[in-house]
Amino acid sequence: MRSLNSILVTGGAGFIGSTLVRKLLERPEVESLVVLDALTYAGNRGNLVGSDRDPRFHFVEGNILDRELVTRLLQEFKCTGVMHLAAESHVDRSIARPAEFTIANIGGTAVILEATRDLKVPLLQCSTDEVYGPIPFPKQADESQKLKPSSPYSASKAGADLLVQAAHITYGQDVVIARCTNNYGPRQHPEKLIPRMIYQALRDAPLPVYGSGRQIRDWIHVDDCALGLIATFEKGFPNRVYHLGAKCERTNLGIIRTILKQLHKPESLMTHVEDRLGHDDRYALNVRLALVELEWRARIPFRSGFEAAVREMSQTLRPSED
Repeated sequence: MRSLNSILVTGGAGFIGSTLVRKLLERPEVESLVVLDALTYAGNRGNLVGSDRDPRFHFVEGNILDRELVTRLLQEFKCTGVMHLAAESHVDRSIARPAEFTIANIGGTAVILEATRDLKVPLLQCSTDEVYGPIPFPKQADESQKLKPSSPYSASKAGADLLVQAAHITYGQDVVIARCTNNYGPRQHPEKLIPRMIYQALRDAPLPVYGSGRQIRDWIHVDDCALGLIATFEKGFPNRVYHLGAKCERTNLGIIRTILKQLHKPESLMTHVEDRLGHDDRYALNVRLALVELEWRARIPFRSGFEAAVREMSQTLRPSED
């Protein structure tokens, strides 16, 4: 098992990253935890409130493209592992500005790979189910599924994954990849589907639904995903891919209707708009390998987890009274 003694989390001020930080700090064997985040639109220091009071926690504002900085942090904190979550991740933004995603997601991963390779530090690459492209019902993608990304975002993540795998084949580098399904939970960035729909509904504003709204996603609570990332880092075999999903498929329409029902808002607020370019119909992962080799599975029931997440996000996204 890889050591959690001193961990560098890239992108640790983001939605999943900040949850991972919280879960890591619950582990007594963690003696030092360093967050490296550029604090772009998706990174928020507020996500780390509470964690930043732990004496083991260290925050560094910086870019993963800064090789000198990454190397210095690995040496200074004697890191025993890197969990690499820093990435541009919004599909709509990738369609508008694809070059930025190539630089951040592929170029940034290349820098992290080189720095960890030179210092022989194990690396976890956090990836996405979107690298497989659409999966027709009722099939599920296994870890050997051919990569067939549809958007600049998913293509950049697929490219990063291939660099990670090549680093093991070429150099024998200790790397492991976790591909995650759609996350939900508190502190999610407002431009993502769930918080955006909550924001609009609380203002009785139209809720834009791409195309038919029948696109299917598997939804996992961010706490379960974070624990899956830790299990993948600790127990995952080198150069293996593990799927982190909850086997909880819902259409986008279903998710939006659930939000409206909980907020006591009418479905008439839903407004169908032109579909997103390259919009995949369905993602679905076979998670058996994670269960067998990592002894991990998603444990938070969707109904209770989703209700709690909507309730918590509603408090932060509610319109101000002044």
